[in-house]
Amino acid sequence: MFSKIFPKIHAEGYKFLVISGIITIVFYSFSNFLGLIGLVLTIWVYYFFRDPDRVIIDDNNYLVSPADGEIIKVEEVDGPKELGLENKKFNKISVFMNVFDCHVNRTPCAGKIEEILYKPGTFVNASLDKASEDNERNYFKIKDTDNNDIVVVQIAGLVARRIVCESNKDQELKQGDRIGMIRFGSRADVYYENYQPLVKVGQKAISGETLLAKK
Repeated sequence: MFSKIFPKIHAEGYKFLVISGIITIVFYSFSNFLGLIGLVLTIWVYYFFRDPDRVIIDDNNYLVSPADGEIIKVEEVDGPKELGLENKKFNKISVFMNVFDCHVNRTPCAGKIEEILYKPGTFVNASLDKASEDNERNYFKIKDTDNNDIVVVQIAGLVARRIVCESNKDQELKQGDRIGMIRFGSRADVYYENYQPLVKVGQKAISGETLLAKK
């Protein structure tokens, strides 16, 4: 129960907690009202950087969500040209993370990371279609246990200003392993082949637990 009320937080969050704590103390020195605003800000920072444990299905017949948030796209598209996959058809599912969602990202499947590619870009609203091509983003190309290409893309949003990658090329992953996070509102795209989607637009997803697609 305690861990649900006070979940552990991501390492990226500690410095922001310190900063917000100092701001709260300074605000209190001016007025109780400003101090209350600072306290609310500190609580929100803690909540934003939460990194709860998740129950992973650990089944290679499924893909799990890489992010908490709302499903905003389920469609067939060309693969990412940045990875040389533009001539190959994929299904794509996009998950939009607002500033109240957990922002720790996880791998949808077990497999090996064949490539990681960072692309600088703009910071338009991550829910827009052009965010997949224009915004700052980080690509993970993963080969699953059946030799399928699975691509996860971390996409920075309007407020987000840093993508954190915590994985390495050639790393072997278990389904649901943490691969990184994005700060302050963003999006995750999953490109996949040889799976059938199980979700629809408007559905809420939980990172590592929601089943996105099945073989």
